[in-house]
Amino acid sequence: MGAPGRVLLWLQLCALTRAAYKFWVPNTDFDAAANWSQNRTPCAGAAVEFPADKTVSVLVREGHSVSDMLLPLDGEFVLASGAGFSALDTGSHPDCSPGGPALFRDPDRFCWHDPRLWRSGDAAHGLFSVDAERVPCSHDDVVFPSDASFRVGLGPGAGTVRVRSVRALGQTFTRDEDLAAFLASRAGRLRFHGPGALSVGPEACADQSGCVCGHAEAQPWICAALLQPLGGRCPQAACRDPLRPEGQCCDLCGAIVSLTHGPAFDLQRYRARLLHAFLALPQYQGLQMAVSKVPRQPRLREASGAKADTEIQVVLVETGPETGGAGRLARALLADIAEHGEALGVLSATARESGAPVGGGSAAGLNAPGPRAGLAGGLAAALLLLLLALLAGALLLRRAGRLRWRRRDEADPAPAGAPLGFHNPVFYAADPAEALPAPQPDVGSSSRSYFVNPLFGEAEAEA
Repeated sequence: MGAPGRVLLWLQLCALTRAAYKFWVPNTDFDAAANWSQNRTPCAGAAVEFPADKTVSVLVREGHSVSDMLLPLDGEFVLASGAGFSALDTGSHPDCSPGGPALFRDPDRFCWHDPRLWRSGDAAHGLFSVDAERVPCSHDDVVFPSDASFRVGLGPGAGTVRVRSVRALGQTFTRDEDLAAFLASRAGRLRFHGPGALSVGPEACADQSGCVCGHAEAQPWICAALLQPLGGRCPQAACRDPLRPEGQCCDLCGAIVSLTHGPAFDLQRYRARLLHAFLALPQYQGLQMAVSKVPRQPRLREASGAKADTEIQVVLVETGPETGGAGRLARALLADIAEHGEALGVLSATARESGAPVGGGSAAGLNAPGPRAGLAGGLAAALLLLLLALLAGALLLRRAGRLRWRRRDEADPAPAGAPLGFHNPVFYAADPAEALPAPQPDVGSSSRSYFVNPLFGEAEAEA
């Protein structure tokens, strides 16, 4: 079989098994500026110091001149072609500022469960993954760089990490026996550390509707690693009533569309439809979308009466200054499902939107106030209008002489036996234009304040 045939076969197998690749990003290379305390590689003639109590493998790509070097407790230097070290007097380089040695940063700072340290192989413009799914899922193939040195922490406390396969140092491990032998070797100990365990299994996602990532137990550790630079606390969302999708560590502003599906639903086909038929449109250019199968919350399952324990989650977030697009797209997806849901294998769909931006005015879609905010705002506006109308009416009637009030000491005594209060004109059909006569004084009654209401006629007063 020729090369084109092998490539075609590989693509067919990937499509059949729904394979997904996650690539490890950071490295422990000597020539990477991010690995040094001053965010630059040591200059010529500098003193170089590695953590004395650490174990690390370091790839050196170029030649370096140093005045002194403190090596780690255990480790190795992997020299690329033409790379090496030479001795040079301290400070001989004009750009090398005097001071302490160049410190190699802690190689144990990289943790498997940190979502920032992984890159998805099927990333596309407009697509992102919720935090838990940025870390390799149980059916993913994991690839470590073949042209760089690395070190990965497998703990603590997250239990066994299970993936479909692991590729490292030019080898692909698909059996636990082979992977365990590699991790126990010197090369494995230099690159993997910590109390956690790493396991592989041949199970690929063969369900065309997608597979759940399987990080429910590990998500606390994923979120802890992600939020560690922020002190373990989520930043405040910039909107009212924010949403937290399944698998996300912190609240976000946008919209979530949840789908229940039948056996004909194809996750990859539906994701491609959303990308090309919706996100490609100019009005949705500032949006990003995550589409995956997630566990269905028990309370939602009970409320909807659905028997399925999973659902398809579509998360829509805005990355640009314009707001409102996520809500509009969510409604467009509901309309599309109402029209084409049967052909797509979608049984039902619901949508949720976050509220208006904090400190900003409301707009259509995402920025529109939520149901509670809208109800409260409507009641407040109606009450204010009613008070203004009553005040304006009272002022007009007073100017026309139809409304007057007296102090308590100026009021005439009410007649004996006269009814207290007033009649409601809604229940009386007499001519409202007739004036109500002033009450006659009665020595036997006490003084009360009152007002004359022009809505009541004389016949009412006499009654």
